[in-house]
Amino acid sequence: MTDILHKTKENKEIAFSVAPMMDWTDRHCRMFHRLMTRRGRLYTEMLTTGAILHGDRQRLLGFDRCEHPVALQLGGSDPRDLAAAAKIGEDFGYDEINLNVGCPSDRVKDGRFGACLMAEPALVAACVAAMKKAVSVPVTVKCRIGIDDQDPETALDALANAVVAAGSDALIVHARKAWLNGLSPKENRDIPPLDYDRVYRLKASMPDVPVIINGGIGGLAEAKAHLTHVDGVMLGRAAYQEPWRLLNVDSELFGEATPFATMKDALEAMMPYIERELGLGTRLHSITRHFVGAFHGVPGARAFRRHLAEHGVKASAGPEVLRAAVALVEDRASVAVAA
Repeated sequence: MTDILHKTKENKEIAFSVAPMMDWTDRHCRMFHRLMTRRGRLYTEMLTTGAILHGDRQRLLGFDRCEHPVALQLGGSDPRDLAAAAKIGEDFGYDEINLNVGCPSDRVKDGRFGACLMAEPALVAACVAAMKKAVSVPVTVKCRIGIDDQDPETALDALANAVVAAGSDALIVHARKAWLNGLSPKENRDIPPLDYDRVYRLKASMPDVPVIINGGIGGLAEAKAHLTHVDGVMLGRAAYQEPWRLLNVDSELFGEATPFATMKDALEAMMPYIERELGLGTRLHSITRHFVGAFHGVPGARAFRRHLAEHGVKASAGPEVLRAAVALVEDRASVAVAA
């Protein structure tokens, strides 16, 4: 534990993060996660350069200052567009700009961004160099270990060497291949085998480059094990589907006080934010949809989910709906569960 805390202090900004997840990690989700960990780094869902350059920037990029540290993840492959979008993100106040070179969906492949860029390390390097020139905040890259028939031993090194030479401040590696031909995006999250050792070898070959590992990590016990090999750990579905795991991040990984002892406390702390958002026209369900796994596996969890499903979707739904749902969970079960 001492070695883990020492490593965490040296890399305190990257030791733990919640993965960017499309349609999941919106600003409401990030606010919820921030209440449970003051130290974990949060990421936006991937936003394309086209959306940022031509869309409603306030709607897409606006966030609460309480979310810091928070990173903007971009999708794109045109260096000039990425530089412009990165600058806009920096001006909005994001602490980091991350380039997605790992998403395997058909939409990103057709748009020439995401995991298909693993095949074009020189282009990715040009994108990173352009973004670095445009902003002063860190620029990072999130990738897979390879795609399709690529050999991960050569493909990951080729991409890593190229982007680090271009100035990338850190590498976030999902320890799976992405099969763009033959597997759906959902299948790509589970079927390709995990190869954590490949990420460890990358870190060993680049001791001065921060390397963060991602993919299939189920909780903080696993995170601690990974932190003996790499600089940071990124949780995705485990953090979203079972958010109670985040209650212990600050104490377990940073040796600091836990913001809230129970999930009920964290949800009560969300109430002022919810009331403010409802006053601005946000529907309750847009926020509470991120709470479905809050009491996963404890008495009353099913009743909690059912109440939100039945009453939270109504146009008139207010904070009282959430409070009534929380009241259905047994008090003894709301204590933070060891991760």
